[in-house]
Formats: sequence, structure tokens, C-alpha cells
Amino acid sequence: MGKNKNGFVKKKISLKVVLIVIVALFALTIVNGSFYSVKEQEQAILTMFGKVVRVDTAGLYFKIPYIQQVHLVDMTTHGIGIGYVLKDGQNITVDDEGIMITSDFNFVDIDFYLEYKVSDPVAAYYNSEDPEMIMKNMALASIRNTVVNYPVDDVITTAKGQIQAEVKERLTTELAEKNIGMSVVNISVQDAEPPTEEIVQAFKSVETAKQGKETAVNNAKKYQSEELPKAEAAADKILQDAEAAKQARIAEAEGQVARFNEMYEQYKLQPYITKKRLFYETMEELLPDLKVIITDGNTQQMLPLDSFNG
Repeated sequence: MGKNKNGFVKKKISLKVVLIVIVALFALTIVNGSFYSVKEQEQAILTMFGKVVRVDTAGLYFKIPYIQQVHLVDMTTHGIGIGYVLKDGQNITVDDEGIMITSDFNFVDIDFYLEYKVSDPVAAYYNSEDPEMIMKNMALASIRNTVVNYPVDDVITTAKGQIQAEVKERLTTELAEKNIGMSVVNISVQDAEPPTEEIVQAFKSVETAKQGKETAVNNAKKYQSEELPKAEAAADKILQDAEAAKQARIAEAEGQVARFNEMYEQYKLQPYITKKRLFYETMEELLPDLKVIITDGNTQQMLPLDSFNG
């Protein structure tokens, strides 16, 4: 009888111990499930019965266990390749993803690197099943709609910066309209080249021709810079000579006018004598070897006539 009683007591104590352990474990589970921590680069969405209660930033928070749920969202900046994937430290081209058509109906293989982050954790978690994939498809559409406005030469060479800016603006606007909780940090062109080797060689030939053109233009500009001052100096000399000739002709004309006026004054005093002397002087100029003889019929005399104006 004593043994049975002792066994019953031991069994009762064992049940109490097990019950205490179960209660302690349940209490510990409740306590652990009532608190959660959020890291610096995360945000937490607290939901109850499928509805959002609040969004928490970094810190320690309380929730009702088993009733309220916590969904952590990474808020750091991430990057993704468009037209290629990074594998084992190497860029692996994705077939046809980066092939675009240009405004002059050429094809170009252009790769972009997109940096993005979550801007609205609630929208990113609830508004779409895979916001990153949706954002990538939207980025591809924005790139194609932008590249198609540029000729292939500009896409490969000078227009990369402008294309990047336009793609970012398009994608930012579209992400805001779709409200999938994602935002663009930056998007940059990694590489742009023709899609086949034959076209690559053709473009290299075009580039060589362009460089030859630039060399010829530079040489022409150099020749212009050397010869233009010479031509300007020659033109200045011609203008100066012309001005000097002009002044000389004016002075000569003024002198002739003065001589004519002086002669005219003499003519008014003695018209007949003046006309005779003008005649003799003119004949002397026309026929310098002519000898003028003036006679009265009986005697003759050779008179070398002096200039009337001398």
C-alpha cells in the first residue's frame, strides 16, 4: 500500500514538472514572438488580419503574437544589368535583350546598369508579386523608346549621356504612375556597339574616315590660321597703296586746276598772245625736236620758246 502511494505521488510530481516546462516554453515563445527588431537599412511592415497597421524603421518594437505579422523590407540600393548578367565576375550577354533599333534603322547592342531601391515598402510588398522584374521590363521599354530617337553613330559615340538622362526621366515617371514602390537611383550606359562582327568592321571603317576628315579639317584650319594674317597684311598694303595713289592723284588734279586758273588769268589779260604761246608749247610737247622759226618776211630768227608757265 505504501509503495503504490509513493508511486502515485512521484507520477503526480512528474506531471506537474512537465506542465510547468510546457507553460514556461509557451510563455517564452509568447515573449519572443512579442518583440521584433528592425535593422538600420530595413523597414518593417506590421500587419493584422492582412491589413497594414504601421511601418517601422530601425529599432525594437512590440507586436501581438500570432495575430500580428511582420514583413521586413530591404531599403538598400541594389543594381541589375540590362542586356547582360554578372556571373563569376564576368559580364555574360543576355541574348537579344540589349539589341535596339535606332532612328536610321540600324541595330545596336547597348548595355545598361540600373541602380534602384525601394521607395515605398508597402507598395513594393503588396502592389506587385515581383516588383524588380516589372521595373526591369519598364526599364527595357524606356530604353527602346529613347534609343529609337537617335542615329546609330550618336548612340555609340556622343549621345550616351543624353540617352542616360532621358531613360532615367522616362523610367522615373512610369514607376511613379505604376506605383510599385520602386525608385531609380541611377542608370548608366555600360557599353554600346554594333551587334555583329561585320557591322563592327564597317563602323571601324566609318570611324577611320571620320578621323581622316577631322585631320583634314584641322590641317585646313592650321593653313587658314597661317595664311590669313599674310592675306590681311597684303590687303592692308594694297589699301594703303591705293590711298597713297588716291592722295597723289588728288594733289596732281589740284595742281592742274591751280595752273589752269593761273593760265586763265593770263588769258583774260592777253588772249591772243596766250593762245599763241599755248599753241607753241603744245607743239613742243608733241614734237620735241621741232624747231620754231618766227619771221617778219625779211629777217629770220630761231627762237627756242620757254614754257609759258616756266
